[in-house]
Amino acid sequence: MKRLIIEDIDNFLIELGDGFCYVKNEYKIKLGDRYNYIDLLLYNIKYRCYVVVELKVTELKSEHIGQIEKYVNYMDKNIKTIEDNKTVGIIICKKHNKYIIEYCSNENIIASEYKLN
Repeated sequence: MKRLIIEDIDNFLIELGDGFCYVKNEYKIKLGDRYNYIDLLLYNIKYRCYVVVELKVTELKSEHIGQIEKYVNYMDKNIKTIEDNKTVGIIICKKHNKYIIEYCSNENIIASEYKLN
């Protein structure tokens, strides 16, 4: 799934909505003594915030939400500037034979359907 999105990143960003810009895939962060990799790091110029995207080939699990919240908190504490708004998290996962986008932040979770062509 990640390869398909990266190969067609322009269309993926358009489908997400206005203002999304690609920063990097496999964005490396260090949590304690371990390195972790954010699947996709985006920035939204309209909302002035980083967007952490995690891609899962399974149904949404509670550990996915914990993982992305950890990444969002890392970005807010270590990368974003005072001019940036809080980081947003997006989990793209498989559910009922469809791909689903789950938007996660520390305050709410919003679900919206997303299909890969």
